[in-house]
Amino acid sequence: MTNTDTTTTNEDAKNAEQGATVAPEKAPSNKGASHKRGAPKGNKGIMGTAQHTTPFDESEATGNARGAKVARAKAPKKMTRAKKAKGEPKAKTASEGGNKKAEVIAMMKRAKGATLSEIMAATGWQKHTVRGFVSLLGSKGGEKIESSKNASGDRQYRIAK
Repeated sequence: MTNTDTTTTNEDAKNAEQGATVAPEKAPSNKGASHKRGAPKGNKGIMGTAQHTTPFDESEATGNARGAKVARAKAPKKMTRAKKAKGEPKAKTASEGGNKKAEVIAMMKRAKGATLSEIMAATGWQKHTVRGFVSLLGSKGGEKIESSKNASGDRQYRIAK
């Protein structure tokens, strides 16, 4: 090896070091692609499985080689209302098209007022619902409500005039 050979290799090394600056290669991120949502689930059948829209042989699905029919659970029957006779008049209650609030106010405006159980029977409300309505009627409705217990111990509400 000669002296000139060593100088050229040193110059080549210096030139290589002084070359254009290049951005270092970026390491791949650890974050993967977000998972896509699956296809929308169809209506659930009787046993919680999706209903099949295409007919298939149940023996294939169960692995039954002889092709014997497999018993399938029946869907529950829908509840239907009993129909009234045509000549029978329909009694209209507060829950069927009437105004429950107006009916309760009318009951409370009577001379003796209305008990909690009477209001519950007329409207179909629970005790806490009746008490809440009476409270709102007094505070936001602007009515003066008188509440007392009668001889049998039932709470009785009355609108004062």
